[in-house]
Amino acid sequence: MNTANSHFVHHVLFYLKNPNSAEDKAQLIEGLQALSKVPCIIFSNIGSPANTTRDIIEKDYSISWLCLFESPEKEEEYQVHPLHDAFKETCHHLWQKVVIYDALSC
Repeated sequence: MNTANSHFVHHVLFYLKNPNSAEDKAQLIEGLQALSKVPCIIFSNIGSPANTTRDIIEKDYSISWLCLFESPEKEEEYQVHPLHDAFKETCHHLWQKVVIYDALSC
């Protein structure tokens, strides 16, 4: 695999402290919409668990944040970008747990 030409996928699952709070979900979504403006993101998606019924599917998270970068170096830029810092500062109180899956495309 040539990692120099691989896309970097960053998938974050947020578990809200108050998962039934429409206000908390809205605030997190608003924060992620602002975060999507980081210039090195080439694709992003904000989602919620789908109403699928297969036993193997995890649906216990509140909000999903998926973004794509052209390289691991671009994802590192994202990690230290002021909009990322602002997102963490303004939204960290909303979640009880965060799970992150990072992957390189093959």
